Amino acid sequence: MRQVGAEDLYRFAWKAVPHLPGSIGYALFHVGADLAWALHRVRGGRGGVGQLERNLARLLDQPVGSRQVSRLSRQAMRSYMRYFYEAFALPSVGASQLAARVRFEGASQVLEDLGRGNVVVALPHTGNWDLAAAWACRELAPVLTVAERLEPEDLFEQFTRFREQLGLRIIGQGRGEKVFDRLLEAAGQDRYVIALLADRDLSSSGVRAELCGYPVYVAAGPAALAHRLSLPLYTAVIYYERLSGRRRRQAGSPWGLVLSVRKVEVPVVETGHDQVAEHTRAWVRAVEPLLVDHLVDWHMLQPVFEEDLDPERLARGRSRGAGHGEGAGRSASQGSGEQDGGGSEGSGRAAVLGEGRS
Repeated sequence: MRQVGAEDLYRFAWKAVPHLPGSIGYALFHVGADLAWALHRVRGGRGGVGQLERNLARLLDQPVGSRQVSRLSRQAMRSYMRYFYEAFALPSVGASQLAARVRFEGASQVLEDLGRGNVVVALPHTGNWDLAAAWACRELAPVLTVAERLEPEDLFEQFTRFREQLGLRIIGQGRGEKVFDRLLEAAGQDRYVIALLADRDLSSSGVRAELCGYPVYVAAGPAALAHRLSLPLYTAVIYYERLSGRRRRQAGSPWGLVLSVRKVEVPVVETGHDQVAEHTRAWVRAVEPLLVDHLVDWHMLQPVFEEDLDPERLARGRSRGAGHGEGAGRSASQGSGEQDGGGSEGSGRAAVLGEGRS
């Protein structure tokens, strides 16, 4: 008898979850989050919840075993599983409900720049990408992004069809495949929000930056694309907020999303310095306070800080690949590897606005 795999669970969830009442769907996935969190309390270990807590501890500047970190990691797991529920249930969300669920901070600058052409957004793994991208495709412009090809192929095709139905344009990327030129070509064919997950890139094109005073390697792709095409660069955090009253009724959900966007100006760079690298570090500095304020919605369950990385694996990843915008600009999904340009979680999370977390 064939063992049930992750792809089987995805297919089942896509069929079943849209038919669940919202209250039951949220409750079931929150229970799943609590079980995963409780299992870590019993078993311990460095992966999954353990790594999430180490990442949160650095943003908080607190010991990993502190009560605050433990409490917030439970909330973060609920946010993470809430994303899964909402992604699978998204086909049942109507246009008016979608409009009511999203609140946009920083709209004026983005709309002004979109009036002139494309914009590039460098994103960390926060909130619900699929829902935010569906909203952006309706309210701003089509979303152009990169998704790592999954195995089996038919699962990747299912993810791609799902996102294309939302209005996204997906560029598929096989492991080791270079897609920067394809991204450049696609960007010239229409007006897009070009959104790329970029908070983890251990390949040779990753840029060493500091997040809350700790070294990390992030993707150069968004800045490289912005520089190549002379486009404005933004960074953003997507986070959850509780809804009540009329908006809750209109949204058909107790949870809404806030898309908080900041423009990242091109820094003045000294002669001999890499402007793409400096612009990349600038968006990391810009996103840092947003991440700290909404850290329970940062769904990073993989090692991202240099202190947590295996030195040999890091060296191997940094020695492979080349050029800004390949591993740098890719938004990863299930890949675990050292060359993850988008900050792959290795968990099968399916994102959009940048990855897809497919």
